[in-house]
Formats: sequence, structure tokens, C-alpha cells
Amino acid sequence: MRIYFSGLGGVALGPLAEMSQDAGYEVVGSEPSPNLMTAELEKRGVVIHESQDGSALQSEHEHAPIDWFVYTAALPGTHPELVLAKELGIRVSKRDELVQFMLDQHDMQLIAISGTHGKTNTTGMLVWVMQQLGIQFSYLVGSTLPFGPSGKFNAESQYFVYECDEFDKNFLHFRPELSLITSIDHDHIDTYPTDADYAAAFREFIGQSKASVLWQNDANRIGLGNETTTAWCLQSDEVADIALPGEHSRRNGTLVLKSLERLDLGDATTNQSLLISFPGTNRRFEKIAENLYTDYGHHPVEVAATLQMARELSDRVVLVYQPHQNTRQHEVRSQYTDCMVLAEKVYWLPTYLSREKPELEVLSPQQLSENITNKDVVEFAELNDSLWSAINQHRGTGALVLCMGAGSIDGWLRSKLTDMSILG
Repeated sequence: MRIYFSGLGGVALGPLAEMSQDAGYEVVGSEPSPNLMTAELEKRGVVIHESQDGSALQSEHEHAPIDWFVYTAALPGTHPELVLAKELGIRVSKRDELVQFMLDQHDMQLIAISGTHGKTNTTGMLVWVMQQLGIQFSYLVGSTLPFGPSGKFNAESQYFVYECDEFDKNFLHFRPELSLITSIDHDHIDTYPTDADYAAAFREFIGQSKASVLWQNDANRIGLGNETTTAWCLQSDEVADIALPGEHSRRNGTLVLKSLERLDLGDATTNQSLLISFPGTNRRFEKIAENLYTDYGHHPVEVAATLQMARELSDRVVLVYQPHQNTRQHEVRSQYTDCMVLAEKVYWLPTYLSREKPELEVLSPQQLSENITNKDVVEFAELNDSLWSAINQHRGTGALVLCMGAGSIDGWLRSKLTDMSILG
């Protein structure tokens, strides 16, 4: 089977492209913005076209028929490649249909990691421990990993570990053997207009799972009744004593340990020892230079949690923050209050624009930060040489500089470090 992925540089489709290649399918695709994911795919020999005007898809289909066109949920219905794929009579779907197809073909048991925050970190932890235990399994993680590909397929797998997000109701297409719920905090208002809608979706997901592991406060938040006997709800004082930085990482690690116990994989002592050695995932509090970290987080709750982690490593933390998507900023604007109090200095960048609603006013950094508790430490900045100089000055005085955002900030940082290496 020959599969064309439209937008395979994204964290949703890139890992699935890797897994599909492992499964013996021929993979090609398009991505207009090269990144870490496309670099990983190109090393595997995947042909990636930057143009998405339809010419690449047409050419590939003429060269050898495309059997399946997989596209990201972010793709509009008028996108040239999507329109052309339908005109050519190619099977068209989002990623969930292909994932389920592979699960059915190989009779794998799904272990799904969902929740508002912490999915990638938790999925990475579980993948790491299962790898070290020598278990045969397949997986998809929404990030590049320092210890393996983002997506891997093993035909002998009993289990399939999947970062199963709630965006576009993706997680409701699956019936997991076991689901891990990291946290529940109303998000994706375009998909779930009200908090009640969001809670109902998670109740439905848990109802579709043979068993679930989650925190009791999240179960209470969504009104999960005692009649749901398949849910293992953990109390807040059950956080395992794990030598991992960051309270949220220790909570995520606890879910992993409880899930392994539920699946009867490994033993408690061994699993905890392996978890402590977890090397992390790329773009999740990733150290890329001395006193310099990059993180994908772009929600006030994530900002607060990552700053807490940073403060466990340093008494002095400087935050460089790039908000992501103007549409999302309208949703979370009121939550920018005390989420940055652990930073001694904040450089606030303009919002990275992507998949926007043209009718919405683009909120400025000044508007977004107007209710920040420690507003006196906020400075408005741009991705330029002046900011890079300030970052290095802070690093030089011993401060830990944390750069957060899901947009262009990570690529900018890495290019600056590369330039320094070349010049040095």
C-alpha cells in the first residue's frame, strides 16, 4: 500500500508516517515547513515535498497510484491536496482511521494516553520503560525522541501505545484496553464550546475504555460517578516518590507505574528504577545548551508547571514566551494571571499565527499580559539579535533561560546555536 501524508512534519502525522513505513507501506508526503520531524523522516528515506498546491500529489499518483491520502485535522476542506485526492478517487481520511486499520490488522491491544496536559511526557515515559523491559510493542508519540523514532511498528506486538489526544474528538474513535488520563482542564473550545461538552467527551472516552487510570480530582471534575467500576482513581497523596524534576512529571510518572501494575508488566521496584532514568522527549523541557531549555508548552497551566520544574533546578529562571495561535489566545486570555510568578524576568513575544479565524482581532502581547501578577518583570520582545543577546546575558549570570512555545521559537533557538557553533 502507498500512503500520502499531507502535513507529515506535524506531531500527529510524522510519527504515524514512521510507523506506516515500519509496517511495510510506502510513504510519501508534503510539508511546507521543514523541522525536526521532517529531518527524522528524511533520514529514513521518505520523500517530502514542500509544495502543497496539488502538483506533488498529482506527480506521485501518476508515478505509482496512491492508495490512501491521510491529512491532519488542521487541513481546511478547500486545501488543494485534499480536493485533488477526492477528485482522483483516493481513499481519504484523518489519522485515526489509519491507526485503527493497523490495530485491527494485527490484533493489538491499545494503551491510550489522553488528557489536557502532559500527554507527550507520559507517553514517552511509558514507551521508555516498556522498551527497557524488552516488551514487544508498537507506539506513536507526538514528539521526536532522543531514544528512538517517534513512531514504531512491530508486527509481533501485543500492545500499541498511543498518544491519543482529544482535539477534533480524535480519542472518541478508539476503544482502549487501558487509558491513562493525565489531567482534565477545559481546552479546544472550537471543538468543545463549553466545559460540559469537554467533560462529556472524557466521560465517553473512559466509558469506551476497558479500564482507565486517572486522578480522583479529574474524575470529580467531569462528574464520573462511582458506577464507573473500570476506572482506577488515584488520590492526590498517592504521587509516587520518584526522583524526577517537576511535580507534574512525578504525577505523570505515577500514572505510568500504576498502568504497568494494572497490565502486570515488570515489577514495582524495577519499573520505578527505569522510570528515573527516563531521558525525556524533545521539546519538553529539553536542555539544548548550558542554562538554555526549550519547551513546547503554550497554555498557562503548562507554563506554570514547567516553571515549577525549572525552579527545582535553579533559583533564577528567565522565561521567553511565544503564545501559539491567536484563536487559542482568545480562549485562554483570562488565565494569564499568576502562571509566571516563578520567573524573575519574562520576555513576551507576539503570538505565532497558525490556522486563524480572520474575523478575530489579533491580540497583542500588551493585551495578553495585562493581568499578569508579576507584570513588572514583563518585557515585550521579538525573535531578533537583541533578544538573543539578552538570553546569553542571562545565561552568563547563571540564570536558567526557558523558551516556551509551539511555533517558530524552537527553530529560531536552534539556528542561533548552530550559528554560534559555526562562528566559534
